[in-house]
Amino acid sequence: MATAEQLKSLIKAHFSDNDEKFYTISLQIAAHESKLGHGALAHEIREILDKQKLNRKAILIAVPQDLQGLILTEEPEESKASLTINQTLRTRIDRIIQEFYQQNKLKSFGLKHRRKILLAGAPGTGKTMTAKVLAHELRLPLHIIQLDRVVTKFMGETSAKLRQIFDMIQRDNGIYFFDEFDAIGGERSSENDVGEMRRVLNAFLQFIEQDKSDSLILAATNNPHLLDNALFRRFDDILYYELPEEIERKKLIKNILGTFISEKLNWEEILNTSKGLSQAEIDHASRDAIKNAILSNAKKIDIEIFIQMLKERHNIYSRRDSQI
Repeated sequence: MATAEQLKSLIKAHFSDNDEKFYTISLQIAAHESKLGHGALAHEIREILDKQKLNRKAILIAVPQDLQGLILTEEPEESKASLTINQTLRTRIDRIIQEFYQQNKLKSFGLKHRRKILLAGAPGTGKTMTAKVLAHELRLPLHIIQLDRVVTKFMGETSAKLRQIFDMIQRDNGIYFFDEFDAIGGERSSENDVGEMRRVLNAFLQFIEQDKSDSLILAATNNPHLLDNALFRRFDDILYYELPEEIERKKLIKNILGTFISEKLNWEEILNTSKGLSQAEIDHASRDAIKNAILSNAKKIDIEIFIQMLKERHNIYSRRDSQI
Protein backbone atom coordinates (compact mmCIF):
# COMPACT_ATOMS: atom_id res chain seq x y z
CA MET A 1 0.00 0.00 0.00
CA ALA A 2 1.00 3.61 -0.50
CA THR A 3 2.57 5.29 2.50
CA ALA A 4 0.52 7.61 4.70
CA GLU A 5 2.52 10.60 3.45
CA GLN A 6 1.87 9.68 -0.18
CA LEU A 7 -1.87 9.35 0.43
CA LYS A 8 -2.06 12.68 2.23
CA SER A 9 -0.08 14.39 -0.52
CA LEU A 10 -2.31 12.79 -3.17
CA ILE A 11 -5.47 14.07 -1.48
CA LYS A 12 -4.00 17.56 -1.06
CA ALA A 13 -2.97 17.66 -4.72
CA HIS A 14 -6.46 16.62 -5.81
CA PHE A 15 -8.31 19.25 -3.77
CA SER A 16 -5.86 22.00 -4.73
CA ASP A 17 -6.32 21.11 -8.45
CA ASN A 18 -2.58 20.52 -8.78
CA ASP A 19 -2.69 17.97 -11.60
CA GLU A 20 1.07 17.82 -12.05
CA LYS A 21 1.66 17.02 -8.39
CA PHE A 22 -1.18 14.47 -8.43
CA TYR A 23 0.43 12.78 -11.45
CA THR A 24 3.91 12.78 -9.88
CA ILE A 25 2.74 11.32 -6.57
CA SER A 26 0.74 8.64 -8.41
CA LEU A 27 3.93 7.61 -10.21
CA GLN A 28 5.74 7.49 -6.88
CA ILE A 29 3.03 5.19 -5.54
CA ALA A 30 3.44 2.92 -8.59
CA ALA A 31 7.20 2.77 -7.98
CA HIS A 32 6.57 2.02 -4.28
CA GLU A 33 4.18 -0.84 -5.11
CA SER A 34 6.64 -2.25 -7.64
CA LYS A 35 9.38 -2.32 -5.01
CA LEU A 36 7.05 -4.21 -2.66
CA GLY A 37 6.64 -6.87 -5.33
CA HIS A 38 3.18 -5.74 -6.46
CA GLY A 39 4.19 -5.60 -10.13
CA ALA A 40 0.69 -6.04 -11.57
CA LEU A 41 -0.73 -3.19 -9.49
CA ALA A 42 2.21 -0.92 -10.36
CA HIS A 43 1.69 -1.69 -14.06
CA GLU A 44 -2.05 -0.89 -13.84
CA ILE A 45 -1.37 2.45 -12.15
CA ARG A 46 1.16 3.42 -14.81
CA GLU A 47 -1.23 2.36 -17.61
CA ILE A 48 -3.99 4.55 -16.19
CA LEU A 49 -1.62 7.49 -15.87
CA ASP A 50 -0.19 7.02 -19.38
CA LYS A 51 -3.67 6.97 -20.92
CA GLN A 52 -4.63 10.08 -18.97
CA LYS A 53 -1.38 11.76 -20.07
CA LEU A 54 -2.26 11.15 -23.71
CA ASN A 55 -5.81 12.43 -23.31
CA ARG A 56 -5.09 15.59 -21.36
CA LYS A 57 -3.78 18.87 -22.63
CA ALA A 58 -0.33 19.95 -21.60
CA ILE A 59 -0.43 21.77 -18.28
CA LEU A 60 1.93 24.69 -18.54
CA ILE A 61 2.12 27.07 -15.62
CA ALA A 62 1.65 30.69 -16.58
CA VAL A 63 4.78 32.77 -16.10
CA PRO A 64 4.18 35.89 -13.97
CA GLN A 65 3.81 39.07 -16.02
CA ASP A 66 7.02 40.57 -14.63
CA LEU A 67 9.04 37.54 -15.76
CA GLN A 68 7.57 37.05 -19.23
CA GLY A 69 10.28 37.12 -21.88
CA LEU A 70 12.83 35.97 -19.31
CA ILE A 71 11.44 32.45 -18.77
CA LEU A 72 10.53 30.04 -21.57
CA THR A 73 8.16 27.25 -20.54
CA GLU A 74 7.64 23.99 -22.40
CA GLU A 75 6.66 20.36 -21.92
CA PRO A 76 9.42 18.37 -23.67
CA GLU A 77 8.89 14.99 -25.31
CA GLU A 78 12.55 13.89 -25.34
CA SER A 79 13.08 10.54 -23.59
CA LYS A 80 16.31 9.11 -22.16
CA ALA A 81 16.95 7.46 -25.52
CA SER A 82 17.53 10.95 -26.95
CA LEU A 83 20.68 11.38 -24.87
CA THR A 84 23.99 10.42 -26.44
CA ILE A 85 26.30 10.38 -23.43
CA ASN A 86 28.69 7.97 -21.74
CA GLN A 87 27.40 5.26 -19.42
CA THR A 88 28.77 6.90 -16.27
CA LEU A 89 26.83 10.09 -16.93
CA ARG A 90 23.71 8.13 -17.89
CA THR A 91 23.87 6.25 -14.57
CA ARG A 92 24.07 9.50 -12.62
CA ILE A 93 21.06 10.92 -14.48
CA ASP A 94 19.15 7.70 -13.73
CA ARG A 95 20.04 8.24 -10.07
CA ILE A 96 18.43 11.70 -10.11
CA ILE A 97 15.25 10.22 -11.60
CA GLN A 98 15.19 7.33 -9.12
CA GLU A 99 15.69 9.59 -6.12
CA PHE A 100 12.93 11.93 -7.31
CA TYR A 101 10.39 9.12 -7.54
CA GLN A 102 11.41 7.73 -4.14
CA GLN A 103 11.94 11.04 -2.37
CA ASN A 104 9.40 10.21 0.33
CA LYS A 105 11.31 7.06 1.23
CA LEU A 106 14.50 9.10 1.55
CA LYS A 107 12.70 11.73 3.64
CA SER A 108 11.53 9.04 6.06
CA PHE A 109 15.22 8.45 6.83
CA GLY A 110 15.98 12.15 7.10
CA LEU A 111 17.61 12.32 3.65
CA LYS A 112 16.93 14.53 0.64
CA HIS A 113 16.85 13.63 -3.03
CA ARG A 114 19.16 15.34 -5.52
CA ARG A 115 17.41 18.43 -6.83
CA LYS A 116 20.08 21.12 -7.30
CA ILE A 117 22.30 20.05 -10.19
CA LEU A 118 25.12 21.83 -12.02
CA LEU A 119 25.68 20.77 -15.64
CA ALA A 120 29.15 21.65 -16.94
CA GLY A 121 30.73 21.09 -20.33
CA ALA A 122 31.37 22.42 -23.82
CA PRO A 123 28.48 23.74 -25.94
CA GLY A 124 26.41 21.07 -27.70
CA THR A 125 27.40 18.18 -25.43
CA GLY A 126 23.92 17.51 -24.01
CA LYS A 127 23.28 19.91 -21.10
CA THR A 128 20.04 21.40 -22.45
CA MET A 129 18.94 17.99 -23.72
CA THR A 130 19.43 16.61 -20.19
CA ALA A 131 17.08 19.28 -18.81
CA LYS A 132 14.46 18.30 -21.41
CA VAL A 133 14.87 14.58 -20.73
CA LEU A 134 14.50 15.08 -16.97
CA ALA A 135 11.35 17.16 -17.53
CA HIS A 136 9.90 14.41 -19.72
CA GLU A 137 10.89 11.53 -17.44
CA LEU A 138 9.65 13.27 -14.28
CA ARG A 139 6.46 14.58 -15.93
CA LEU A 140 7.28 18.16 -14.95
CA PRO A 141 7.12 21.40 -16.96
CA LEU A 142 10.49 22.82 -18.00
CA HIS A 143 11.13 26.51 -17.27
CA ILE A 144 14.23 27.85 -19.02
CA ILE A 145 15.57 30.98 -17.31
CA GLN A 146 17.55 33.11 -19.75
CA LEU A 147 20.03 34.59 -17.33
CA ASP A 148 21.90 36.60 -19.94
CA ARG A 149 18.69 38.53 -20.67
CA VAL A 150 17.93 38.96 -16.97
CA VAL A 151 21.35 40.55 -16.46
CA THR A 152 21.55 42.74 -19.56
CA LYS A 153 17.95 43.94 -19.53
CA PHE A 154 17.56 44.50 -15.81
CA MET A 155 20.99 45.62 -14.63
CA GLY A 156 20.37 47.04 -11.17
CA GLU A 157 17.21 44.94 -10.74
CA THR A 158 18.71 41.50 -11.29
CA SER A 159 18.61 40.47 -7.64
CA ALA A 160 14.94 41.44 -7.44
CA LYS A 161 14.20 39.37 -10.57
CA LEU A 162 16.04 36.41 -9.07
CA ARG A 163 13.87 36.68 -5.95
CA GLN A 164 10.75 36.55 -8.15
CA ILE A 165 12.12 33.50 -9.96
CA PHE A 166 12.82 31.67 -6.68
CA ASP A 167 9.33 32.61 -5.44
CA MET A 168 7.98 30.86 -8.55
CA ILE A 169 10.25 27.85 -7.88
CA GLN A 170 8.76 27.59 -4.39
CA ARG A 171 5.18 28.10 -5.58
CA ASP A 172 5.04 26.05 -8.81
CA ASN A 173 6.75 22.65 -8.98
CA GLY A 174 8.79 22.10 -12.10
CA ILE A 175 12.28 21.93 -13.52
CA TYR A 176 13.99 25.32 -13.55
CA PHE A 177 16.93 25.48 -15.93
CA PHE A 178 19.32 28.42 -15.48
CA ASP A 179 20.92 28.64 -18.91
CA GLU A 180 24.14 30.59 -19.54
CA PHE A 181 24.89 30.42 -15.82
CA ASP A 182 28.26 32.08 -16.39
CA ALA A 183 26.34 35.37 -16.67
CA ILE A 184 26.06 35.60 -12.88
CA GLY A 185 28.23 32.79 -11.52
CA GLY A 186 31.67 34.26 -12.09
CA GLU A 187 34.34 34.31 -9.39
CA ARG A 188 33.56 37.12 -6.94
CA SER A 189 37.21 38.09 -6.62
CA SER A 190 37.60 38.68 -10.37
CA GLU A 191 39.38 41.95 -11.07
CA ASN A 192 37.04 42.64 -13.99
CA ASP A 193 33.92 42.13 -11.90
CA VAL A 194 31.63 44.98 -10.94
CA GLY A 195 29.88 45.54 -7.64
CA GLU A 196 26.45 44.86 -9.10
CA MET A 197 27.41 41.37 -10.32
CA ARG A 198 28.93 40.49 -6.95
CA ARG A 199 25.63 41.45 -5.32
CA VAL A 200 23.73 39.34 -7.85
CA LEU A 201 25.92 36.29 -7.19
CA ASN A 202 25.60 36.74 -3.44
CA ALA A 203 21.83 36.93 -3.85
CA PHE A 204 21.77 33.73 -5.91
CA LEU A 205 23.90 31.91 -3.35
CA GLN A 206 21.48 32.96 -0.63
CA PHE A 207 18.35 32.04 -2.61
CA ILE A 208 19.56 28.59 -3.67
CA GLU A 209 20.75 27.75 -0.18
CA GLN A 210 17.42 28.76 1.38
CA ASP A 211 15.32 26.99 -1.26
CA LYS A 212 13.38 24.08 0.25
CA SER A 213 10.93 23.51 -2.60
CA ASP A 214 10.18 20.25 -4.42
CA SER A 215 11.30 21.71 -7.76
CA LEU A 216 14.50 20.66 -9.52
CA ILE A 217 17.02 23.44 -10.10
CA LEU A 218 19.49 22.94 -12.94
CA ALA A 219 22.26 25.34 -13.92
CA ALA A 220 24.37 25.01 -17.08
CA THR A 221 27.83 26.39 -17.69
CA ASN A 222 30.28 26.08 -20.57
CA ASN A 223 33.12 27.32 -18.37
CA PRO A 224 33.08 25.72 -14.90
CA HIS A 225 36.56 27.12 -14.15
CA LEU A 226 35.08 30.63 -14.23
CA LEU A 227 32.49 29.92 -11.54
CA ASP A 228 32.84 31.09 -7.97
CA ASN A 229 34.00 28.26 -5.69
CA ALA A 230 31.14 28.93 -3.28
CA LEU A 231 28.65 27.86 -5.96
CA PHE A 232 29.86 24.27 -6.11
CA ARG A 233 28.95 23.66 -2.46
CA ARG A 234 25.35 24.74 -3.10
CA PHE A 235 24.68 21.99 -5.62
CA ASP A 236 23.78 18.40 -4.72
CA ASP A 237 25.56 17.04 -7.76
CA ILE A 238 27.78 18.23 -10.63
CA LEU A 239 27.62 16.51 -14.00
CA TYR A 240 30.50 17.02 -16.42
CA TYR A 241 29.78 16.61 -20.13
CA GLU A 242 32.46 15.57 -22.62
CA LEU A 243 32.67 15.35 -26.41
CA PRO A 244 31.29 11.98 -27.59
CA GLU A 245 33.62 9.00 -27.89
CA GLU A 246 33.68 6.77 -30.96
CA ILE A 247 30.93 4.39 -29.80
CA GLU A 248 28.68 7.32 -28.90
CA ARG A 249 29.29 9.07 -32.24
CA LYS A 250 28.40 5.92 -34.15
CA LYS A 251 25.20 5.41 -32.16
CA LEU A 252 24.19 9.05 -32.64
CA ILE A 253 24.75 8.96 -36.41
CA LYS A 254 22.84 5.68 -36.75
CA ASN A 255 19.89 7.04 -34.77
CA ILE A 256 19.63 10.22 -36.83
CA LEU A 257 20.22 8.77 -40.31
CA GLY A 258 17.77 5.92 -39.77
CA THR A 259 16.57 4.55 -43.11
CA PHE A 260 18.81 7.03 -44.97
CA ILE A 261 21.91 5.19 -43.81
CA SER A 262 23.88 3.49 -46.58
CA GLU A 263 25.19 -0.06 -46.34
CA LYS A 264 28.41 1.20 -47.95
CA LEU A 265 29.03 3.67 -45.16
CA ASN A 266 32.75 3.93 -44.43
CA TRP A 267 32.56 4.01 -40.64
CA GLU A 268 36.31 4.34 -40.15
CA GLU A 269 36.45 7.56 -42.20
CA ILE A 270 33.23 8.93 -40.71
CA LEU A 271 34.30 8.29 -37.13
CA ASN A 272 37.74 9.80 -37.77
CA THR A 273 36.19 12.88 -39.37
CA SER A 274 33.60 13.33 -36.63
CA LYS A 275 36.19 13.14 -33.85
CA GLY A 276 36.30 16.37 -31.86
CA LEU A 277 32.76 17.42 -32.77
CA SER A 278 30.01 17.79 -30.20
CA GLN A 279 26.74 15.86 -30.27
CA ALA A 280 24.96 18.96 -31.59
CA GLU A 281 27.43 19.46 -34.45
CA ILE A 282 27.19 15.80 -35.51
CA ASP A 283 23.41 16.09 -35.33
CA HIS A 284 23.47 19.14 -37.65
CA ALA A 285 25.80 17.46 -40.16
CA SER A 286 23.69 14.28 -40.21
CA ARG A 287 20.46 16.18 -40.81
CA ASP A 288 22.10 18.28 -43.52
CA ALA A 289 23.10 15.04 -45.27
CA ILE A 290 19.48 13.83 -45.06
CA LYS A 291 18.23 17.13 -46.52
CA ASN A 292 20.65 16.75 -49.41
CA ALA A 293 19.39 13.22 -50.09
CA ILE A 294 15.76 14.35 -50.04
CA LEU A 295 16.39 17.28 -52.40
CA SER A 296 18.35 14.95 -54.72
CA ASN A 297 15.47 12.43 -54.72
CA ALA A 298 17.82 9.83 -53.20
CA LYS A 299 16.84 7.18 -50.67
CA LYS A 300 20.27 7.05 -49.05
CA ILE A 301 22.70 9.77 -48.07
CA ASP A 302 25.72 10.51 -50.23
CA ILE A 303 28.74 9.39 -48.19
CA GLU A 304 31.14 11.93 -49.68
CA ILE A 305 28.73 14.78 -49.02
CA PHE A 306 28.23 13.58 -45.44
CA ILE A 307 32.01 13.58 -44.91
CA GLN A 308 32.17 17.10 -46.36
CA MET A 309 29.41 18.30 -44.03
CA LEU A 310 31.28 16.92 -41.03
CA LYS A 311 34.38 18.77 -42.21
CA GLU A 312 32.34 21.98 -42.53
CA ARG A 313 31.42 21.66 -38.88
CA HIS A 314 35.11 21.43 -38.00
CA ASN A 315 35.71 24.60 -40.01
CA ILE A 316 33.01 26.41 -38.04
CA TYR A 317 34.80 25.48 -34.80
CA SER A 318 38.23 26.52 -36.07
CA ARG A 319 36.98 29.90 -37.30
CA ARG A 320 35.09 30.50 -34.06
CA ASP A 321 38.16 29.73 -31.97
CA SER A 322 40.36 31.99 -34.12
CA GLN A 323 38.02 34.91 -33.33
CA ILE A 324 38.30 34.44 -29.56
